[in-house]
Amino acid sequence: MKVLLIGSGGREHSLAWALAKSPKLTKLYAAPGNAGIAAHAELSDLDVSNHDAVIAFCQDKQIEFVVVGPEAPLVAGLVDDLNAAGIKAFGPAKVPAQLEGSKAFTKAVCDDADIPTAGYGRFDNEAGALAYVREKGAPIVIKADGLAAGKGVVVAMTLAEAEAAVTACFEGSFGAAGSEVVIEEFLEGEEASFFVLSDGTNALPLATAQDHKRAYDGDEGPNTGGMGAYSPAPVLTDDLIADVMKRIIEPTIVTLAKRGTPFKGVLYAGLMITADGPKLIEYNTRFGDPECQVLMMRLQSDLLELMLASAEGTLDQCSADWSDDVALTVVMAAKGYPGSYDKGTEIKGINNAVSAGVEVFHAGTKADGDKVLANGGRVLNVTALRTSVKAAQQAAYEAVQKIDWPDGFCRTDIGWRAVTRENGN
Repeated sequence: MKVLLIGSGGREHSLAWALAKSPKLTKLYAAPGNAGIAAHAELSDLDVSNHDAVIAFCQDKQIEFVVVGPEAPLVAGLVDDLNAAGIKAFGPAKVPAQLEGSKAFTKAVCDDADIPTAGYGRFDNEAGALAYVREKGAPIVIKADGLAAGKGVVVAMTLAEAEAAVTACFEGSFGAAGSEVVIEEFLEGEEASFFVLSDGTNALPLATAQDHKRAYDGDEGPNTGGMGAYSPAPVLTDDLIADVMKRIIEPTIVTLAKRGTPFKGVLYAGLMITADGPKLIEYNTRFGDPECQVLMMRLQSDLLELMLASAEGTLDQCSADWSDDVALTVVMAAKGYPGSYDKGTEIKGINNAVSAGVEVFHAGTKADGDKVLANGGRVLNVTALRTSVKAAQQAAYEAVQKIDWPDGFCRTDIGWRAVTRENGN
C-alpha cells in the first residue's frame, strides 16, 4: 500500500518511523516532511492547504491511504475532500474535528452528553468576558476558542493576568482563533493524556501519557506546545481509565454519531484528575506532540493496520499491544521559544545520540546538503525506551548530551512526577 503522511513535526516523524515498520507499506510519501522524516519517506513540497493539489498528487502517485498528522488540515476538511474523491484517510471529518477546532463546540458536546468538565462561560466580546472574569476571580483559565498552535490558553493565577489574557485575545494576539473566548474554572489536580482510536462506532483504548507544558524546570515559565512527555502515566490507573471510557470517551462517540457526524481517527483527551474524579480539560483530534513520540516507541502493533481499521469501521476486530517499558521524550527547543527565536542554526551529532532503544525524532528541522538546520521552535525529540521512568529519563538525557547545538535548550526534569512516584515519595 502506498501511503501519504501529511505534516512536518516530531509527531509526524514518529508516525513515519512506526508506519515504516508495517509489512503492508510499499511506499511512504510525506508532505512537507522534515530532515528526519526523509529517512523513511519521499518528501514532497505539496501545499497541503490546497486540497485539489493533494487529491491530484494521490491520484498521480496511486496513493491509497492518507494519514493526516496535524490539526489544521483536519479542521479545514481535508479528510472530507479526500473521501469524496474516493481516497481513504485517517482522521476525523471537518465537523467532528471541531472538538479541537472550537473549545465552545466541545463544551456543547459535554453539555449534551453530561461529560464531567470545568464550569465555563463563552464570550464573543471583551466587555462580557472581563465582567465574567471579575465576577469569578482568579485563578481562572482563558482559552482562545479556535486553533492557536497550542499557545491560546492562559492559566491566570491573578485577576490582572486574566484581564490581560482576555484583552490579548480580543486585540488579535491569536488572530481569528481569539475572536471568541471560553473562560473556565481552574481545576485542581494532576493532568494526564489519554488516547483512543475510533471508527465512528467503536472506541479502542490506546495508552496514557503525561506532558510538560511549561517552558522551564519546575513547571515554571510560559505554556508551550510541550517540552517533554512520558508514557504510561502512573496517575491513570486501570480503574480511572475505565471511568474515563465510560463517562467521557464513550458518551462523546455516541453523541457525535447521533448527530450524524461520527468521529473517526484518534481522540486525545486532556484530563485533570481531580478529587472528584477525572474531568475533561480539552479534546484534540490528532495524536499529541510530543505524546505521540512516546506512544510510538511503546506500540508493538502494526500502526498502519490500526489506522486502516479506524477509517474502515473495523476497530472491533483489532487490539493494540504495548511494551510494558516506559518511554520518555525530551524536547530540544530553540533558545527564546515559545517567544521569538532564530532559525537556521546548525545541529550536529544527532546520529551519535541514536542507539538501542533511543531515537531522535525531528520536529522543526530542515536539511541543507549534509547539514541539519533548526527550522522551528521545538526542534528535536530525544526519546528513550527503558524498563523504568528513571532509566528512560537517564538514557534520554545522556543522548541529549551527545547532540551539539549551542542554540538550543531543554528542560532537565522531564518525568519528575513519575520518578517521584517510582521512588515511593
